[in-house]
Amino acid sequence: MTSEPTFTVRPARTRDVTAIHAMLDPYVQRRILLGKDIVVLYESIQQFVVAEDARGTIIGCGALHVMWEDLGEVRTLIVADEWLHRGVGRAIVDELERDAEGLGLSRLFCLTFEVDFFTRQGFAPIGEHVVGPDVYSQLLRSPDEGVAEFLDLAHVKPNTLGNTRMLKHL
Repeated sequence: MTSEPTFTVRPARTRDVTAIHAMLDPYVQRRILLGKDIVVLYESIQQFVVAEDARGTIIGCGALHVMWEDLGEVRTLIVADEWLHRGVGRAIVDELERDAEGLGLSRLFCLTFEVDFFTRQGFAPIGEHVVGPDVYSQLLRSPDEGVAEFLDLAHVKPNTLGNTRMLKHL
């Protein structure tokens, strides 16, 4: 009887950007995830963690984007097809939650088609008013598309049709 191949989750490094971009591209083509230019991945690499198999091949990734004092977003969560349903996504989210707690965040947001997966991780669908009016007006100033998605602004709706906005309290 052979044992299940193992994987580890670690902070991403600049050398991982090419693999992250390659994993992301098919989901962008299918309009499941927003595209990111390679330069944006390099600029935000410190937000990412990656999962790698025993041979060092990147098999998953995810990022934690800080949105406000107590609020972050899990974004760009991807697991290679052959590694689905083997705990990789859960391990990535667990690592991002530890990072979030280390930063002092108490809530995590995600915009996803994978409602069942995120529900199992403790996320729940949310309505429109998750932050107070003062924070909302500050977040409106952000040029980040993920913040616009969180705020459910009209200009991002064509990219988010069918997605569910979810939140988890840490």
